[in-house]
Amino acid sequence: MESTTEVHVESARIQKQIENHLGLSGDSLLFEFRKLDNKVRLDLITVNPRHHQSFLFHTEVGYDKVDVLRKMLDYVQSYKEKESPYTVQWMARGDKELNTSYFRARNMYEALDKLYFGRDMNTITVFSVVLNPVS
Repeated sequence: MESTTEVHVESARIQKQIENHLGLSGDSLLFEFRKLDNKVRLDLITVNPRHHQSFLFHTEVGYDKVDVLRKMLDYVQSYKEKESPYTVQWMARGDKELNTSYFRARNMYEALDKLYFGRDMNTITVFSVVLNPVS
């Protein structure tokens, strides 16, 4: 069994690989780990620096922190081939500005789930969801 120090070092190394692959870090990318029965769930969340809203990038479940991070790294390295690009136009309640966000998802419902992740659906009005042509 790996020591706690080895687990932390390996976890940090994989998190850095994920950040580097996405070109995001620090305040723009959050790793949220949660215990789920006998497993670990990782929600990878992006924070838009312009409007400071957070969105779900992807969720993975694994046996432990290192396992779930490895699964997330695999996803990050291949998601563009597996998922379609969506553009969502939306406005937060009380705002006057239309925002545009981009998601990769299997379908438009999953793209909307990523948009609404962790928030009350009544706080955002969606004006359009567009499947972008793949170049």
